[in-house]
Amino acid sequence: MILYFIACAIIAFIVAVVLTNLLIPRLMRAGMVGKDENKLGNPEVAEMGGLAIVAGFSAGLLLAIFFSSFFSLEFNLVYILAALITIHTIAFIGIVDDLLSIPQWMKAILPLFAAVPLIAVKAAGSTAIALPLLGVVDFGVIYIIVLVPLAIAVCSNLTNMLAGFNGLEGGMGAVMFAAMAVVAAGTGSSEMLILSLSMLGALLGFLVFNIFPAKVFPGDVGTLTIGVVLASTVIIGNLESAGVILMLPYIVEFFLKAINRFPHTHQEIRSGGRLYPKDGKVRGLVHVVMKAFGGLTERNLVYFFLALESVFAFIVLALYLRV
Repeated sequence: MILYFIACAIIAFIVAVVLTNLLIPRLMRAGMVGKDENKLGNPEVAEMGGLAIVAGFSAGLLLAIFFSSFFSLEFNLVYILAALITIHTIAFIGIVDDLLSIPQWMKAILPLFAAVPLIAVKAAGSTAIALPLLGVVDFGVIYIIVLVPLAIAVCSNLTNMLAGFNGLEGGMGAVMFAAMAVVAAGTGSSEMLILSLSMLGALLGFLVFNIFPAKVFPGDVGTLTIGVVLASTVIIGNLESAGVILMLPYIVEFFLKAINRFPHTHQEIRSGGRLYPKDGKVRGLVHVVMKAFGGLTERNLVYFFLALESVFAFIVLALYLRV
């Protein structure tokens, strides 16, 4: 049985690698590029590589559906299809934003409507949330009409804020979904395992081209998708509190940016490629880390955040698996 799940991760990885490789030159020719602001000369890099993440993830889910139809893999197909509709809707919003740059307020509101498929399936299922140390708490109708849409909207937007460094978005996402895959395997949730492993495979495939020095950026289609897949995964598995723990670095980033009225987090590049907050002003969590270390190279900055996310991943494992 476990081989079916592993196969979903493998096909997601392969599709993401192949498609990213095909997309990079085509995106460059189409002018879909972004400037790598954390390198001297601000070289242009292909943008919207997150399309490959969406495709790889979708391929993993479609393979799982194939295994369910023709072999012995058992899971709740309705939950998976509802999640897929919600995720593709958010991905479409990301594509439109990459192409047309839609207003921030619209990016905050539209995901609320994307949550409708998950609201529908949760209305017919459990409205309880498993809270560490407290047990299961039933939120009733509030869970359906408030918490589910908020989770989709908040998660998709938060993962779009802590971004902009080679390998950061995909790397932190990979850590989160690796943790959720372990939790899913330990708790016996096939739906969570399919979603987590498919996304993990897609992110690892994308990271082949996104790690320092990046040949492609995820774009909003990539960052928004990472958040909505995490939200969908924990909603289906009734482990929303695990999602909150994994999102803590993003939550801190949100409040730091909110205090500064959501500015762009510019950096200065000095000797040795070390990054410092522009004008010494802290505008986000990355700037806090830069100042704490007296400047960091982009590669080491990303390593720090991967290590930080790993700490929260281990906390989730300890709380939900009692390791």
